[in-house]
Amino acid sequence: MPNMTPNKIKMPEQDPKVRARNFEEVALGYTKAMAMEEAGRCLNCKHKPCVEGCPVNVRIPEFISEIARGNFKEAYEVITSTNNLPAVCGRVCPQESQCEGKCVRGLKGEPVAIGRLERFAADFVMENEQTKIKKPELNGHKVAVVGSGPAGLTCAADLAKIGYDVTVFEAFHVAGGVLMYGIPEFRLPKAIVQKEIQSLKDLGVKFMTNMVIGKVLSVDELIEEMGFEAVFIGSGAGLPNFMGIEGENLVGVYSANEFLTRINLMKAYLDDYDTPVRNAKAVAVVGGGNVAMDAARSALRLGAEKVYIIYRRSLEELPARREEVHHAMEEGVEFLLLQNPVKIMGDENGRVKAIECVKMELGEPDESGRRKPVEIKGSNFEIEVDTVIMAIGTSPNPLIRSTTKGLEVNRRGCLVVNEDMLTSREGIYAGGDAVTGAATVILAMGAGKKAAKAIDEYITSK
Repeated sequence: MPNMTPNKIKMPEQDPKVRARNFEEVALGYTKAMAMEEAGRCLNCKHKPCVEGCPVNVRIPEFISEIARGNFKEAYEVITSTNNLPAVCGRVCPQESQCEGKCVRGLKGEPVAIGRLERFAADFVMENEQTKIKKPELNGHKVAVVGSGPAGLTCAADLAKIGYDVTVFEAFHVAGGVLMYGIPEFRLPKAIVQKEIQSLKDLGVKFMTNMVIGKVLSVDELIEEMGFEAVFIGSGAGLPNFMGIEGENLVGVYSANEFLTRINLMKAYLDDYDTPVRNAKAVAVVGGGNVAMDAARSALRLGAEKVYIIYRRSLEELPARREEVHHAMEEGVEFLLLQNPVKIMGDENGRVKAIECVKMELGEPDESGRRKPVEIKGSNFEIEVDTVIMAIGTSPNPLIRSTTKGLEVNRRGCLVVNEDMLTSREGIYAGGDAVTGAATVILAMGAGKKAAKAIDEYITSK
């Protein structure tokens, strides 16, 4: 009989007052007993709606059944038959709007904690099992992957599993893309990411770092001179957006991309790394998504006394995951809702000293379906801060599209692809944030998986 407890088994966490000043992982993971008890809540539905909600179609009831029986390695093997990054997905996927959002148990209580169970299985195997990955026999075909974020890693792994000679080209000095530079250590430990990447290396995937495609080599050179039969572009959306308001060029104004890259990839939070990040006392983070939460929570951990989230809509419209908002509030981040910056003020040395905001109210819905924020005239006020972080979205870097012949892009600068992730150029595929703009890790992985299938069909049909 299933365990009909209406609520999920609570995930152990660091105390908010303690974790707000360290970069160690917030969520501590399930024990074996917790995982088995939570797995018992799964009804093993005949129609498996949770699988439909997963962009990479993890066989969810099957792996949960294995956990319920105490077969943790077998659960991991079920997951990795379709998902190459389970330890990552278990931590950062928005399960509440995907697999768990479809869970039948959610109709009369909380859904099964699918993400927590996925993380448990992956962590258990990483810590306790010596997994031997059998390198497939090569099929004689070469594919290049540009970018080692979730889309690129997924595409590379799926192709390597069926015998392709895959080389991944990464612009930074470390592979992992946004998983390394964008998501803080306290949400996604970097050692976990590197273990997942090592599993790809064990499959035979080659990684070339410090390779800025469009500068060091062009996509055309990969095909015409290096002999790659297909290219997958998973270069992400690393170009930060700004508001265009006065004062954005002052010392102490960061894009969230720069701020998080300095912390996550360049280890600014460690004393033995020489990576400058301003010693801030009062920080304003503009935006309401997951990146804004990451920046705000990171600023606290670097020692800021006051950290504000400034967002022009209400709490209900906040796009960040509920869990991240909850954690930020617990840790002491202050939310200034229905407010919008109009100017950043500086001192005589050109350094940030305050941010001017205006109060907002919600009007009629806009094209996204959310109620449009409307400025309340004469409601301007100032907040004393010494640092401002802009977390209002990113766009794809124009470097690849500007150096590659015949690539079609839309008005946002994103690559245009068909249902098979094929661009306007034969043999060149793309997916992830380079196509959608900034989105989630799991959606990027789904695009990489779809592209790998299409690339295989393209090459084998030639």
